Amino acid sequence: MNPAIACVVPCYNEEAAIGKVVHDLRASLPEAIIYVYDNASTDNTVAEALKAGAVVRHEPRKGKGNVIRRAFADIEADALLIIDGDDTYDASRAREMVELLFEGPYDQVVGARREIVDTAYRAGHAVGNKMLTGTVRSLFGNDVSDMLSGYRVFSRRYIKSFPALSHEFETETEMTVHALSLRLPTAEMEVDFKDRPAGSVSKLRTYRDGWRILKLILGLARRQRPSLFHSVVAGLLTLISLALGVPLISEFIRTGTVPRLPTAVLAAAIMIIAVLVLLVGYILESFMHMRQEQARLAHLRYPAPTRDTDFVPDMLQDAKKV
Repeated sequence: MNPAIACVVPCYNEEAAIGKVVHDLRASLPEAIIYVYDNASTDNTVAEALKAGAVVRHEPRKGKGNVIRRAFADIEADALLIIDGDDTYDASRAREMVELLFEGPYDQVVGARREIVDTAYRAGHAVGNKMLTGTVRSLFGNDVSDMLSGYRVFSRRYIKSFPALSHEFETETEMTVHALSLRLPTAEMEVDFKDRPAGSVSKLRTYRDGWRILKLILGLARRQRPSLFHSVVAGLLTLISLALGVPLISEFIRTGTVPRLPTAVLAAAIMIIAVLVLLVGYILESFMHMRQEQARLAHLRYPAPTRDTDFVPDMLQDAKKV
């Protein structure tokens, strides 16, 4: 039996581009079911998607993260491709990306963007992407070069173990960190990235969305690497305590008196807080380890991606139906 393949296209007011995206996906993956998830559009996006032959579903809560959360819960597929509905990605590469997923086998294939026109990125977006990607590489691992790409293919076991907690454009960051933290096999493929077609307007807000992504990265660092996060905080508190306390200790050694008792009490209190913060970090690290074990076991309930599902053991076939 051939593997089930699905394409998910999140859309909000993309009537100028959605028809071409669906046609290009159909040409590249004729066996795939193409789902267009309308995210409360106010234009003719739905009509254009239906005209192109897509299955249209609706997610009224605005935000790409909400669409991904809904789609990953609703759709059963051995390979699930997501692509933005603005026709900036080369949808004709969909076949190659799906094939690479099965050949690995990988749990995620990322379409790393290759800018083919100078205006493909909005002002500041290329620099922002590199900075945010660099931050994630430093905190979680080096296996990513384009963290914010919206063109990806996932295995069934990835989508059914991914919590999808984000609401908006920061969902790609959450996807990347999920794969890095569980060390899921991931591959990248360069894909062309071009301008939006005439009449299509970007929904990204450079500074607002960049700040949301940065906050998510810091929040994930706090949750995914609590010992590192708390060690940094404890280190800063320790430096403050030493800056306040060392002069007093020197004075006490020299004269035998403590001239500024309130400062001494404050320095001691800050040092105690630093120790407590460090201990909390190590305790949370233990909880994080248990959480990763549970996520890994949830991931292993599903089979690795394969082109022929006839040879999947019965127990795994049952897991696929959950």
